[in-house]
Amino acid sequence: MSRSATGLFVALSVGTVAAATAGPAHSEPPAPRQVTYTVTTATPVSADIYFRDVVPPTWADYSHDPYIFSPKVVVDVGPDRPWVLHTTMSDPGRWAMVSATSGRAPGEPMFHCELSVDGVVVATSDGPKGALCAVRHW
Repeated sequence: MSRSATGLFVALSVGTVAAATAGPAHSEPPAPRQVTYTVTTATPVSADIYFRDVVPPTWADYSHDPYIFSPKVVVDVGPDRPWVLHTTMSDPGRWAMVSATSGRAPGEPMFHCELSVDGVVVATSDGPKGALCAVRHW
């Protein structure tokens, strides 16, 4: 092998080893985003509301037991009595979600939910007995 070919081979080998052993580029974690959930109804009702206020460590953790990461509250809501929750999340596009229902209660209270991120409404939903607001399609 010629001297220039040997030099090229060594340079390529060193470059390949350096590329193979280099660690991943460090990036800053995503900045926390302000998430606001709002649930209202046209008529007063006791509602079951599930919401997400933390980002699960991994998808496996979430899928193993989603209710750990989606607490439930039972609250009275109505046209003059909204339920509002403010939280912060690093990845609301993937994890932010609020769901409200009147379950088996009689009547149709006409639910409305709204999800905003950093003050911008990103999802709304309406339904006679419940509503789900999320950026992601569940």
